[in-house]
Amino acid sequence: MSPLIETAIYLSAAVIAVPLFKKLHLGAVLGYLAAGIIIGPHALKLVSDVENILHFSELGVVLLLFIIGLELQPSRLWVLRKSVFGLGGAQVVVTAALLGLIAYSLGLTPESALVAGLGLSLSSTAFVLQILAEKNQLTTRHGRASFAILLFQDLAVIPILALIPLLAAKDIADSQVSPGFAALKALALVAAVIIGGRYLLRPVFRAIAASRIQEVFTAAALLVVIGTSLLMQLVGLSMSLGAFIAGVLLADSEYRHELEANIEPFKGLLLGLFFIAVGMSANLDLVASRPVAILSAVIILMAIKSAVVFTLGKLAGYSTACARNLAVTLCQGGEFAFVIFGVAAAHQIMDKSVADMLIVAVTLSMALTPAFFSLNEAIGKRWLRSGKPPDFDKIDEGENRVIIAGFGRVGQIVGRILRLRKIGFTALEMSQEQVDVVRRFGNKVYYGDASRVDLLRAAKADKAEIFVLAIDDVASSLKTAATVKKHFPNLAIYARARNRFHAYQLMDIGVDGLIRETLLSSLDLAKQVLQGLGIEEKQARGTIDMFIAHDEKTLLAQHAVHHDETKLIQSAKEAAQELQGIFEADTSSEKDANKSALAVPLR
Repeated sequence: MSPLIETAIYLSAAVIAVPLFKKLHLGAVLGYLAAGIIIGPHALKLVSDVENILHFSELGVVLLLFIIGLELQPSRLWVLRKSVFGLGGAQVVVTAALLGLIAYSLGLTPESALVAGLGLSLSSTAFVLQILAEKNQLTTRHGRASFAILLFQDLAVIPILALIPLLAAKDIADSQVSPGFAALKALALVAAVIIGGRYLLRPVFRAIAASRIQEVFTAAALLVVIGTSLLMQLVGLSMSLGAFIAGVLLADSEYRHELEANIEPFKGLLLGLFFIAVGMSANLDLVASRPVAILSAVIILMAIKSAVVFTLGKLAGYSTACARNLAVTLCQGGEFAFVIFGVAAAHQIMDKSVADMLIVAVTLSMALTPAFFSLNEAIGKRWLRSGKPPDFDKIDEGENRVIIAGFGRVGQIVGRILRLRKIGFTALEMSQEQVDVVRRFGNKVYYGDASRVDLLRAAKADKAEIFVLAIDDVASSLKTAATVKKHFPNLAIYARARNRFHAYQLMDIGVDGLIRETLLSSLDLAKQVLQGLGIEEKQARGTIDMFIAHDEKTLLAQHAVHHDETKLIQSAKEAAQELQGIFEADTSSEKDANKSALAVPLR
């Protein structure tokens, strides 16, 4: 089959499967996997050369690590050292020991059990980071912890691969190179890449940028990634490590954002191809012939890894929810297991049948990861909605005039202003992670769901004057507003609305005042744009004031018909025409006034 036809098959499978799975809220990664399984050698058999595709598509993982390196400045990497080597090291050692003991008890040789434990202790960098990015969880506490553990795992691949030849007695006898010399050579190359990259990369990119030829800059970016990766591979190190180091070296450069923009399209396509290749490599024949063994291996793998990560998370001081999220995030096997088990089979440390079974188990665990993410989110939401809600923090005795529900971006600014005026307030926040972050900066905030009447009574809502509703989630915001209005009718509610429809719903409940969160900042930006186009500050301000007055009037008018979509659309069209008419009339009056002023004779 020609490469062009294969390319068309890959693109067709991705274009059909990924949007479908996104529509079903199953995620893009699972869509790629399903596409790979369908077109692979064990289903429709449209593509058979899986191994070469898998090796080629690993470049997507390499590019992913490069972009991660660009986002991680050396100073931030130093801050993460405890999480990387402490939490990450403990996860690999403990998981490898437990899984290795289980493998040994099932009849594997000590060497084979050790390799099995080490290979299975690694999680999928590509899967985890892609899913966390899709769900906007990379910057959460469990997202940062996941990255730290994955970074250590990528570093651990190096000694694991170096260990495999040493476990084969015949290779030790035949080897002409001592392990110590190989390690020194690897360290020397890493040092050379760091030093060379530090002093050569920026001048090179400066010279290339001066040419102003975009495609050459893109080619240079790809060359840096592939070149450093190949250098690492030459001494037996991970290609991903080389790309990551290159990214970190350029993280402080002025070309960081340009490099990321140029690499991103290649990374996205190749990473998608990698997930398709993983799906194609799933040996469904082996699953059909040994379903009990494969299913048992998958369950043991995911259960042990989840238990270890959850326990380590709790020991590290994470909340139960954060530790649970971390456990679900890292419960699968990783792509490096394919390489490790393949090398082990080649060195005859592990039987080929055992290696194939473990590879299938890892593939299935990766395929189940998006589903586990969705299940974890559903469990978390149901837990919050259950009849027995989580306990809330005990609130200090004392009466404050203001209660702030939701202490994120908006709530914190309101709180800072009140603090300047020495006005006491009680801040309530439902996210334990947000509470932990805010408290580390010295702010007092209480954990709890503000829609609960018992929490509001504990916060002295019956004696407060103002209730600031700054909750980000629309459903939680509306539920809290309705609860406050019903049980504390004398408490004035000033609310944050995410958008116009949220504002309508809050108005239905009867809040005393509301602000659409992006309105004022958008208007301020529009005013600056007008001034940037040469319009005088007074005229720009007048245009904005006219828009605000008309928009407030329109909001009130449309609130009466917002349940009827037809009337709402008609109202919006009429309001737009009316605003245009008002603006044109005002502009004409302004021009007439200017003409009158010019007609006055000079004295």
